[in-house]
Amino acid sequence: MTDHPVYATIDGPIVMIGYGSIGKGTLPLIERHFKVDRSRITVIDPSDAGREMLEKQGIRFIHQPVTRDNYKHLLGPLLTAGPGRGFCVNLSVDTSSVDIMELCREIGALYIDTVAEPWAGFYFDNSKGAAERSNYALRERVLDARRRNPGGPTAVSCCGANPGMVSWFVKQALVNLQKELGLPGAEPVTKEDWAKLAQTLGVKGIHIAERDTQRARKPKPRNVFVNTWSVEGFVSEGLQPAELGWGTHERWMPENGRTHDAGCGAAIYLLQPGADTRVRSWTPTGAAQFGFLVTHNESISIADYLTVRDEKGGVVYRPTCHYAYHPCDDAVLSLHEMFGRAGERQPEWHILDENEIVDGIDELGVLLYGHGKNAYWYGSQLSIEETRMLAPYQNATGLQVSSAVLAGMVWALENPNAGIVEADDLDYKRCLEVQTPYLGPVVGVYTDWTPLSGRPGFFPEDIDASDPWQFRNILVR
Repeated sequence: MTDHPVYATIDGPIVMIGYGSIGKGTLPLIERHFKVDRSRITVIDPSDAGREMLEKQGIRFIHQPVTRDNYKHLLGPLLTAGPGRGFCVNLSVDTSSVDIMELCREIGALYIDTVAEPWAGFYFDNSKGAAERSNYALRERVLDARRRNPGGPTAVSCCGANPGMVSWFVKQALVNLQKELGLPGAEPVTKEDWAKLAQTLGVKGIHIAERDTQRARKPKPRNVFVNTWSVEGFVSEGLQPAELGWGTHERWMPENGRTHDAGCGAAIYLLQPGADTRVRSWTPTGAAQFGFLVTHNESISIADYLTVRDEKGGVVYRPTCHYAYHPCDDAVLSLHEMFGRAGERQPEWHILDENEIVDGIDELGVLLYGHGKNAYWYGSQLSIEETRMLAPYQNATGLQVSSAVLAGMVWALENPNAGIVEADDLDYKRCLEVQTPYLGPVVGVYTDWTPLSGRPGFFPEDIDASDPWQFRNILVR
């Protein structure tokens, strides 16, 4: 990319919370695609590792954690300093998304994040049960804030690659399937339209199917957790219970599966950590593979968004939806090492940057299955080589996230009074228009693979041969 479009002017202060791997990649995109005053950008982070880089660029840096006790008096003055409307870009861990977005809305600032994050201590609080520590519970807090205060300044919740971009991929994949299957009718507009289309197409479920093949020059050392994105974020979500949107076609639930007593009712959880739960899935490069059923907001939001209800509110149709994540090989080894120690994280951790990676891609997309063409994967195949040419300070995994943040910011600036929204609520065409130049090849691939392909093998298995797309056949037991 040499001719970079400038999408809007941000005439107020920009406050970025967190300057880890995603923050470092997002900041150059903000300066590239918005007209901004660099002197009005502030970055806040509890680590001062990025101080030198920021100060060389003339960007104000505050070396301080954002906490429950200080967030109002720290963020409030920064976001209201001088003329114009402030914009808070929250790319941190251990900060309450709901509390910060509500503060932003009170003072008239725009807001975006990539995950519904809690305050520090939430993920490892032994006093909380599995349901309380779930992403379902975190999302319900966001939805409750939306119900209590509808409309007003825009706050975009959970707008990274996944959650975020994958919700836009789902819509594009549904439109593609509608065309391929020769289904008449206009493109959906409302939530109800999209849900009805998924039902009519016969989509039984959706995997957020990802294969990260990026390789480092040096192999993973012992006692170090290595990943291509936030280790803290991955470990935190990986130790939460496995969660999935629960489809109406399912006839079997694991013995340790549980439903929720309140809320939207779109998901279940398992009494085991997501990063120690394997599922069968498929991507174009990896083909048939094991993925980890790590909890993610989009597993719940997509299933909820595509739910069809009758006149009395009863659920008529809902697809099963969950993450099926094969991280880079070093991260897989790191998980094996960690869970071999009963989930105790290694004393050291390391995020692979663009200079350490030899080759590989992050193949991230959505696998829609159970319809008339069996299964259809649609997504990004971004390589580290192309990433280096497209944008600085990030690997392929990071660019898929930071470019989605960019797209969400563009949408928020163009729709500044939309209230609290999820990625599913945004205009998918506009968001992909902004993001696609940073995604490498974006492809749609059909496959005849099912979770029963090649099974049973040498040993008997507890499978449901009548329907390959039952979760019973997908879950590795």
